[in-house]
Amino acid sequence: MENSQSKSYAAAGVDITAGYKAVELMKSHIARTATRGVCSDVGGFGGLFELDTKGMENPVLVSGTDGVGTKLKLAFLTDRHGTVGIDCVAMCVNDIICCGARPLFFLDYIACGKNKPEKIAQIVSGVAEGCVQSGAALIGGETAEMPGFYPEDEYDLAGFCVGIVDKKKIPDSKTITEDDVVIALPSSGVHSNGFSLVRKVFDVENCDLCAPRAELCNVSLADALLAPTKIYVKPLLALFEKVRVKGVSHITGGGFYENIPRSIPDGFGAEIKKESLRPLPIFDLIAKAGSIPERDMFNTFNMGVGMSIVVAKEDAEAALSVLRENNEDAYIMGRIIKSEEKVTFI
Repeated sequence: MENSQSKSYAAAGVDITAGYKAVELMKSHIARTATRGVCSDVGGFGGLFELDTKGMENPVLVSGTDGVGTKLKLAFLTDRHGTVGIDCVAMCVNDIICCGARPLFFLDYIACGKNKPEKIAQIVSGVAEGCVQSGAALIGGETAEMPGFYPEDEYDLAGFCVGIVDKKKIPDSKTITEDDVVIALPSSGVHSNGFSLVRKVFDVENCDLCAPRAELCNVSLADALLAPTKIYVKPLLALFEKVRVKGVSHITGGGFYENIPRSIPDGFGAEIKKESLRPLPIFDLIAKAGSIPERDMFNTFNMGVGMSIVVAKEDAEAALSVLRENNEDAYIMGRIIKSEEKVTFI
């Protein structure tokens, strides 16, 4: 690699040696994520993973892809890059766990205006942490230096994951019926959706993001908004082993009104007890600062609920017990009713 230099390419704004340095700096983070299936080192043309399907009657691969979105603008403004990688992983693995899939591996893609190896390694440290939290191996990725396309101090971050589930264990929403119970798993904050609205509400380019806010219990806007997306993989995998789960929804962009219906069949809806919900202070502040109607808040943000789970009424207590044993402060937020309205608040 020492001989791989191009003065002409460097004059155009691309330092390929910076890419090599970034890879060296990120190797220790990647090593943390290694699992039994990994059979290649980072740096090849493809990430290799040996699939173990022992004990599965009909293994199904499940994939998911996503990015961090405009939450990255907050990272740029505060020069905090260590947690956005967790967001990137979370947005992918939280999707595939809705199908009951155990994440196997993850790959990331970072496109930047200028490759600053230390910053790239910081970003990847967050990706690695997300992989550790979800049990996925980080087996590859790509860093693309694109001067003139991205500003020098900005980047985009996206990725994808692949998981596996035995087909018989995939939640079947067709089994959902009246009086089934809807369980909430609390979110850690805004997660990674709605940030175009958040940025407009707070005029983030012109406000003090790091000052403590009384409305946030003396937490700064930066700390509240950059709180990484919670990863629900391990508690949900434990739940799938003990209880028959009928449906799972990851509450992302579109909030309650778009996401909860994705796991409920036609003819049924979720009746949500509004008083049972536990919205975090950041949501009250967003609503007040932006004069945002309640329906819009529930149609844009997770409002304190990162995941919704549907189980039979008779399985509700067992489900809550398993989730709480796995450090989730789960609670019942509603029930399934016969309705053409997919989400109803009472």
